[in-house]
Amino acid sequence: MQSVLPALQTQVHRDFAPVWGIDADLTFLHKHSQIPSGCWWLGIFDDSDQAGALGYHDVTNEGLPLGKVFAGTDMKYGANWTVTLSHELLEMLVDPEINLTVFAQPDENTGILYAYEVCDACEADQFGYQIDGVTVSDFVYPAWFEKFQAGRKAQFSHSNEIKHPFDLLPGGYIGIFDVMKGGGWIQKTAEDMSSRYPLQARIHPRVGSRRERRKVSRDKWQKSQVKFGSERSQAQEDLRSRMGMTALVCP
Repeated sequence: MQSVLPALQTQVHRDFAPVWGIDADLTFLHKHSQIPSGCWWLGIFDDSDQAGALGYHDVTNEGLPLGKVFAGTDMKYGANWTVTLSHELLEMLVDPEINLTVFAQPDENTGILYAYEVCDACEADQFGYQIDGVTVSDFVYPAWFEKFQAGRKAQFSHSNEIKHPFDLLPGGYIGIFDVMKGGGWIQKTAEDMSSRYPLQARIHPRVGSRRERRKVSRDKWQKSQVKFGSERSQAQEDLRSRMGMTALVCP
């Protein structure tokens, strides 16, 4: 994290903020450090302790955004954990409540809601880029959500690999809600058009993921048991013992 955090800070200040108009100051804290009040949390853990889970605490004990990255699980499956960390960081900044959408309406009788996720469409490690030797996630630009930009000389992602609005790179996906069909949120992938399997039959968002949380009402979210400051119970210490480190995000 000593080398990763400066790269993430550079990405946010230099690459992300000028495009999205959202900035943040990042601070690294060891797991035994006191957590100050008023910050968003992004915890880096070794391994998930629930099968298929990416995280299960959704907000800090103050009700502020909380994200989780399981670095050991990433590496176990051959994924780059710094790309995952960058991915979660940028998506927290753009849509902290996981409730923003864009409505694409081709005609008066149909329409699809697209989740306002800025890294899913280009999330594969191969599309990440290097900052001082650290690989960070590619991300889409606002034009990606604007259908009228089709055919124009707009930039749709930082890597410039995406050439059209709502386009998905290999390994990418996006949450969609067809308002005519109903059925809730499903996941559209880059491979859907060539797949012989129905889209909905293959959609199983992992426990605690942003895609799952989008399907869960806000009153069902859980608050973290970890508290800021120095006074913590043994249960809170046990929880923190599983946490490798915490990056604090202060927009």
